[in-house]
Amino acid sequence: MTRRDRPLSPHLQIYRWHFTMALSIAHRFSGVALVVGLFFVSWWLTALARGPEAFAFVQAFAQSWLGILVLFGWTFALFYHLGNGIRHLIWDLGFGLEKDEAFRSGVAVVAFAVVATLLVWIAVGAL
Repeated sequence: MTRRDRPLSPHLQIYRWHFTMALSIAHRFSGVALVVGLFFVSWWLTALARGPEAFAFVQAFAQSWLGILVLFGWTFALFYHLGNGIRHLIWDLGFGLEKDEAFRSGVAVVAFAVVATLLVWIAVGAL
């Protein structure tokens, strides 16, 4: 007889969250954020081709607080996804698979994403 009060398979309510698990989920979210950001880039390029009025509208959005927040998040997602992708390539080579090494490389990826994002925004004069 089967018990109906038990889950059929493990799920997120059973697992104890840890840093590398959160980074793995964040990697997927950053990939989705990059795709969504491409819609903004497409909108910007289309407006550029449509003329000065359409381009001015997109530029006004990009310079609003919401546009800046979206672009800042997109920049962070870009660098996070890049850094974590390189981390996964290193894992594919068989290096850094121990728990403490995986944790340290995760911290390095987040630090890289934060520093690179801030450097880009400082370089373009937005910060």
